[in-house]
Amino acid sequence: METRWVIFGRAGASGMAAGALVGVAAVMLAGTAVAHRLAVDASEPLLEVTHLPVLLTAGGEPVELRYDVYCSGEGDSEAADCEATGTVYVRSGGTSGEFDAIALQEDAGASEGRFVAQVSDTIARSRAGFSYYAVLRSSSSGRAVTLPAGGAAAPHESRPLVRAAAVVLGSHVFDRTRPADERVAEAAWGEGDGEVGLEEGHNLAPIGGSAFDVDASGTVHVLDEANRRVLRWSSGRRGPQHVPLAIRGTLADLSVAEDGAMYVLETTADTGRSPLMRIFAADGAARGVVEMAERAAAVRMGPNGPVALQQPSGQWMRAASSGRPLPGGDQARSGRSGRPLADGGEVIVLRVGNEVRVALVGRNGARRSWRVTSDTALAEVQLAEPLGDRLLLVVRAYTDAESEFVALLLDRDGLAQRFSLSSADWAETAPLSRFRLAGSSLYRLGSTPQGIFVDRFDLEVR
Repeated sequence: METRWVIFGRAGASGMAAGALVGVAAVMLAGTAVAHRLAVDASEPLLEVTHLPVLLTAGGEPVELRYDVYCSGEGDSEAADCEATGTVYVRSGGTSGEFDAIALQEDAGASEGRFVAQVSDTIARSRAGFSYYAVLRSSSSGRAVTLPAGGAAAPHESRPLVRAAAVVLGSHVFDRTRPADERVAEAAWGEGDGEVGLEEGHNLAPIGGSAFDVDASGTVHVLDEANRRVLRWSSGRRGPQHVPLAIRGTLADLSVAEDGAMYVLETTADTGRSPLMRIFAADGAARGVVEMAERAAAVRMGPNGPVALQQPSGQWMRAASSGRPLPGGDQARSGRSGRPLADGGEVIVLRVGNEVRVALVGRNGARRSWRVTSDTALAEVQLAEPLGDRLLLVVRAYTDAESEFVALLLDRDGLAQRFSLSSADWAETAPLSRFRLAGSSLYRLGSTPQGIFVDRFDLEVR
């Protein structure tokens, strides 16, 4: 067996910020990508295809679909560029109609292994948007990949931005962060009561307290994966409650349902297997295990159960229904480009360079959308969450020397509120686990050499 690093999409950070972002799980949210350390059997041929989905388009811009292909023949020691062929299937609209086949061409102006297809203006500028999927095949091994995994049943969907509100951030000013309204949880590193375990990380940064969630009552749940438990801070309690969990003890994400059920998404897996999502009752009793269709970066509660952001498809897929695990094929066929919301809509996020595009989408298309531009480099979008008739967006701004998070409350006219928060990311966490919205408050999971903490920031939304 060997360990290979597979890069998804194009990383948005460099220097100091890149070091904070490169970790052990694949992320493709808002155009941000980090590395995924994939354990594979060296005797098996490798074929990896990565793609940054074109989810939101601005009027008049050309649309190119780009794919990076990495592969090796049997017995090769390293992943490498390879000879491959591929076809993209594209149609106007998102739910019906015949697909047109477009042969992928090698991009002569890029490195080997880069393929591109140009979408016709007729399809790209359709008022209903367009949908597409690709099939690529390695000439050396004969292996084929369909991306996204659901193919024609669950293609990528691209929607046009219509009357998007413009938000111009300008240059970010560092070291003007907002203090928290309250520190609602705090724990030192360790193995004792009220402490959180800390382990050596894969890239220098240690790992500890890898995820958290906040329920409707304001109870804070921190996943102490190293000690295989959840710590709960309830209002009025002096210290946390300990809930043992039968988990692997590796980096994982956490989401808590309204009934207290906990969904723990492990981001690492045994050789040749996909990661698991484990289901627990509120008291920690094991309720089931879901083998994910693909590697997964995040789990959130959807309108009908947990959904997971899976890679390389880059889609949100249903993982369980009525508490029962869904098999991989059903997960892939449920894939959606946007994260499903309780009202039946979706929130779609795409980062293109130093621009973040966001849309709240319903059955009849985008209900509201924004284009956020910045003179300072932007990295991953940590949070994009509706709040009444507004939307809360949290994105990382960075230079080669420093990084901070920027919280933006967006309304119909654009920017309603803005403040900065320190990165506070001394320890590594699951990729998209640092922020949660509960009620009208933003919660942030942070860490220092002394331990972890959760801070609350009131948004003063009426």
